[in-house]
Amino acid sequence: MQHFLSKAVWDDDGLRSDLRDYVTETLGHPEGVLVIDETGDLKKGTATIGVQRQYTGTAGRIENSQVAVYLTYASPIGHALIDNALYMPRSWMDDPARREAAGAPEDLAFATKPALAQRMIEKTVDAGVQARWVTGDEVYGANPALRAALARRGIGSVLAVAKSDIVTTKAGPKKAIDLAVTLPDNAWNRISAGQGAKGERLYDWAIIGVTDGDLPGHCYLMIRRSIDDGAYAFYRAQSPTSVALRTLVRVAGIRWSVEDDFQSCKELAALDEHQVRRWTPWHRWTMIAMLAYAFLAVTTARARKIEPAEGLIPLTVNEVRHLFVEVAMRRPSVTKAFLLAWSWWRRHRQLLAKHCHYHRQTVKLQLN
Repeated sequence: MQHFLSKAVWDDDGLRSDLRDYVTETLGHPEGVLVIDETGDLKKGTATIGVQRQYTGTAGRIENSQVAVYLTYASPIGHALIDNALYMPRSWMDDPARREAAGAPEDLAFATKPALAQRMIEKTVDAGVQARWVTGDEVYGANPALRAALARRGIGSVLAVAKSDIVTTKAGPKKAIDLAVTLPDNAWNRISAGQGAKGERLYDWAIIGVTDGDLPGHCYLMIRRSIDDGAYAFYRAQSPTSVALRTLVRVAGIRWSVEDDFQSCKELAALDEHQVRRWTPWHRWTMIAMLAYAFLAVTTARARKIEPAEGLIPLTVNEVRHLFVEVAMRRPSVTKAFLLAWSWWRRHRQLLAKHCHYHRQTVKLQLN
């Protein structure tokens, strides 16, 4: 395995292109969205490529970790990871001997996380992938260069920003939070940001027209308010043409797909289980994991073209992996009838749980 990851001859760039094409050929849709986010792996020691004490969402705090930026393609058909880039902190870029020992390319230059995201997005769009929108969290929303690059290419974006973000309105510069707390009741619209495991993700939303430097198109500040505790979240949105709030909310909600991909790719395809330290093995391991997860996502999307039997939820990536592993193991005691019966039982129980969650949400909303 170490030889395969470290020394075997690969066309790494070609394989990365194949992954992107494999996913987008099946999941491609005119309303496709590119979702950017980063995830980290906790590490011990200092020799692993890219590791240092830095913030990682995996732990929710500063830890000794390795962080990479990932790109998900999401559409009404399905979603999967299609690209990634390892973040190399300045502590590594300022230490040529350390980079050489870890096998990093000689011509590697420092790049921020938004810059890494921009490269992946532009490469994906240049390859002809259908993607009308980009969405991501505050790391990317706070970066004017990324917002400008997307606007220049005519790509719409919905990017989270902090409550302290300063936006330019007709009345002048204002903090996002100051605008939120002064909005009248009739400025809010209750809209679902998509289906979650426990029902519709319902929030109150408001939208304010703003300007963002000299960016072309239409720029907005979106404000999301929790119907449970009133907590706010904020987004900068930009579109080449005028767009409805409901459309922007849909794009904002799709951001959760990358979190699903991180969790599933780690649990089902061992994305975070690499026992390697150097540049090339890390990229190859994560590519294999993304390919394996893409197979599950594409297989699930194809299977969902057929309506499930009454009383069953549609197939999920978890269920497809379970079935694939059982078939691949070819255990004599596991017959096709037994395997299908267990699958149907699990999917029926999951449907009952879904109905219970949705009913509970309906009752809660009626009481409010």
